[in-house]
Amino acid sequence: MIWYINTVAGICDVVHALKGNSADALLKGVGDKNAVEDVKHILEMARRASSRREVLHTDFLTPPILKESMLVLGKLADVKAVGQGGYPQAERCRLSMGHSEVMPITPDIVAALSITGNFGFQSCSHGDFLGSILGTGISREKVGDIMLQGEKGAQVLIVPELVDFLVSTLDKVSNVSVSCTKIPLLALEYEPPRTMSFKAIESSLRVDALASAGFKISRSKLVDLISGGDVRVNWTVVAKNGTTLRTGDIVSVNGKGRLKVSYKFKVT
Repeated sequence: MIWYINTVAGICDVVHALKGNSADALLKGVGDKNAVEDVKHILEMARRASSRREVLHTDFLTPPILKESMLVLGKLADVKAVGQGGYPQAERCRLSMGHSEVMPITPDIVAALSITGNFGFQSCSHGDFLGSILGTGISREKVGDIMLQGEKGAQVLIVPELVDFLVSTLDKVSNVSVSCTKIPLLALEYEPPRTMSFKAIESSLRVDALASAGFKISRSKLVDLISGGDVRVNWTVVAKNGTTLRTGDIVSVNGKGRLKVSYKFKVT
């Protein structure tokens, strides 16, 4: 399988050519069981698009569904899938799928909006902006990432067909009067993810051991988070405390961020 990322447009692309895979067989490989139905629907879309020589697009997908879908679509013959979120670090992305001969290099399926207002006296959260957008009648799946800009407001990714509607409809976020304008994707203001390296000596590569050290929380607390479905490895919910991590694995804990695993063996 070939994976590559265009860091300018925030595009990830996967192309593969394996034949004879049934839907049931492909879906058995989905690690996150909560994503099975969504991945099944996307798989059906991809096969329909390929057979009809057309290009179909999903709404914005969450990272686990995007990841599982890309893995499944990578096993289909003659299918090209492109995921776009509008910028390189986007979490919520749309997928375009079609036969490799008719698929455009960069489908235009993500638009950006700037929401501005006098937020100097009343700061608004991610939930405030999202709630106001959804309050216009737009469903969550039509909205991508929301990037807060402090006193300036926020920038929002959205499906292009709803741009004019939101521009004309959204006039308030919480109690702040706002104006909404379309901006080019190149005008998006985002920061590269902040990273911090640390070293920890652990006798086990289990997720509860390494993650508790990485996030500086007790192992018992980490176990509770795992039980609550709040811990993911490579975007897939962890079901067992004893799950073994490997170099390159990304562990995320709701509300606490992410860590990437890198380890060395020490022989004594």
